[in-house]
Amino acid sequence: MGDELATIATQMTTGSRTAPRWLFTATIFLGSFLLFLVQPMLARMALPKLGGAPAVWNSAMLVYQALLLAGYAYAHWLGRFGSRTQVVVHLAVLAIAALTLPLSLNGATPPATAEPLLWVPWLLLISVGPLFFAVSAQAPLMQRWLGLGGGDPYPLYVASNLGSFCGLLAYPLLLEPLIGVAANSLWWSLGYGGLMLLVAACGIPLIRSDLAPIAAAPGTRPGFRRLARWALIAAVPSGLMLSTTQHLTTDVAPMPLLWVIPLGLYLLSFSIAFSEKRAGAELARMAAPLAVVAAVSTMFISGGWLLLASVLLAILAMFIIATALHARLYEERPEPAQLTIFYLALSVGGVLGGLFCALLAPLVFNWTWEHPLLLLAAAFLLGKWQPLPTLREKLASPKAGNMIALLALGLMVVAAVLIMTGKPALLPMVAALLTGVSILALGRRTLFVAAVALTFLVAGGLERLSESFTPGRLTRSYFGIYRVTDTPGARLMAHGTTLHGVQLTGSRERERTPTTYYWRGSGVGRVMANVPAIAGANARVGVVGVGLGTLGCYATPGQRWTLFDIDPTVVDIARSSSFRFLSDCLPDAPVVIGDARLRLATVAPASFDVLVIDAFSSDAIPMHLLTREAFAVYARALQPGGLLMVHISNRHLDLRPVIRGGGASAGMKGMIAIVPGDRTVYGANSVWTALSADPAVLERVKATGPDVWTPLPTNRDITWTDDHASILPLLGKPQ
Repeated sequence: MGDELATIATQMTTGSRTAPRWLFTATIFLGSFLLFLVQPMLARMALPKLGGAPAVWNSAMLVYQALLLAGYAYAHWLGRFGSRTQVVVHLAVLAIAALTLPLSLNGATPPATAEPLLWVPWLLLISVGPLFFAVSAQAPLMQRWLGLGGGDPYPLYVASNLGSFCGLLAYPLLLEPLIGVAANSLWWSLGYGGLMLLVAACGIPLIRSDLAPIAAAPGTRPGFRRLARWALIAAVPSGLMLSTTQHLTTDVAPMPLLWVIPLGLYLLSFSIAFSEKRAGAELARMAAPLAVVAAVSTMFISGGWLLLASVLLAILAMFIIATALHARLYEERPEPAQLTIFYLALSVGGVLGGLFCALLAPLVFNWTWEHPLLLLAAAFLLGKWQPLPTLREKLASPKAGNMIALLALGLMVVAAVLIMTGKPALLPMVAALLTGVSILALGRRTLFVAAVALTFLVAGGLERLSESFTPGRLTRSYFGIYRVTDTPGARLMAHGTTLHGVQLTGSRERERTPTTYYWRGSGVGRVMANVPAIAGANARVGVVGVGLGTLGCYATPGQRWTLFDIDPTVVDIARSSSFRFLSDCLPDAPVVIGDARLRLATVAPASFDVLVIDAFSSDAIPMHLLTREAFAVYARALQPGGLLMVHISNRHLDLRPVIRGGGASAGMKGMIAIVPGDRTVYGANSVWTALSADPAVLERVKATGPDVWTPLPTNRDITWTDDHASILPLLGKPQ
């Protein structure tokens, strides 16, 4: 390190115009690394204080996007000055932002009546706004500084995205499992100090030389249409990354940390596209139209042995398409004098893609329609790119184009006939033929987009379209997509691929029969059917997670029930005419909307005799509901010696150590019931835990099923806290 600093000093004393290229590379890498650590760290800090309501995270995303745009706009504005002014101003901005260290949320607590759309942006802006703003300007500004000395700045964008990629993986895979939020904040602060030193090292030669701003060649300033085209091209891969994640985690395979893979590959696509070595970008450019066709034709595979192939293909297609579109942006890059406005346009596009998927789509669509729409947009942008020159020569004539169009229309007619005659089993064959037609249409933009759209419709889009226009069939909120379907003798509600509730049909008695995880043989079913014996005839029961309201049919006269749910859409479905659990069994029970932990913290102490925690939609685990601090909230809400029931059925995580550790932190001991399902009543395999500080209560619970309830395993305890929690030690099929 000493030799390297000596080299920098020598260059500065001998009149070098800029610092070494490697120093700019290291500065950009570190800045991007820190930027991608901020958001997950802040999310962990914010959950206990703000909860997990969608209004909170939508507001947070808007703040991040606004600060990112502001940082890029600041870098563009600063570029109009000489190098000495740029360095002095930016170092001053970094120093002012450093006054808010260490990285933390402001200590203010939002009032119970606070509006998240106003409170959350204010809290984030005063907590991390200056730091996020200063760091977000690093990549374009450092590239511009290198360009002042005559170097080619664009390949440095590779370092920026590699830094983002490493930061993305470092937090969930390394920092979060090893150290707590407070320690992470300290290390981030030290990293920020290192960043300031690197920026100063890059800036000292520029202060000495005081280079003038890069003069743009006459007539090279990009106009509005060119800026809009850059933004549009950037918006499609940004949105496609989010839509692919939503599609996979909702409709295909809700797996922990699956979201990391598309985001990581999206960042890597920039590195390949902006690399000085063009082989990878050229390969992606040739393969991208084929990737669009493959993604569309396999979109509806969600089970069986092809499931893994479908997931891998969707992710690979997103990566190839993103690389190809980013390569097109690289090929259209302007001269270095226009670098910052180029990156500002790309940032605007990325924001638009993110807002479309994260905010607009859940409001407008009742299914993940943004995903096929973005694939069609990619088909339009890639449609003129021809990866098979020999095929292009053979199919270049207008006659060949007409034949391809007629073939596509004919296959669509065949698909319509099959649907009307009740023979949908043959549709996959027609979809396969349309896939071939799409490949033949490569190089003809309009025809290619039309063929891809027809392939999507026949492969499964028509069925989804029918569901979307059937009242009450599909409902979407910021938490996911809920599907209501009818089968002989039952009506089902699914959240993505997870069955959320079932109501039997045919008679009033069947309609009131508990099903799925709550059937009478399950752990919670045995307990709730015996609440009078366990907690008294006038027990006060709290249930976190409404679902369809199935547990309500265990209620007896004299009991007082209170329900909690974070998603009002779920409550609306449970209260609709489609399901009768709530209307028949708990018509007057109050339902409290909001984050359960925050709402329970406001109830009077000892408000409940029995508290049921069933808040894990799909296989997602809201960590802040299982920390030591959360168990303290539950213990406060329960009367001394009350009963806490926690549902931990999960396909990917073994949560028993966390339940045991959290219960012990609140002075509770526990038991577990692992019960196979009963198909006759749609009873599902379930894992329920029962905890109490009163051994007599646990004895009464055990009496509901002596052969079912067993002590929680004692081989290991994991106590999550608001400061430190990780799912990595829990990955693996539950026993």
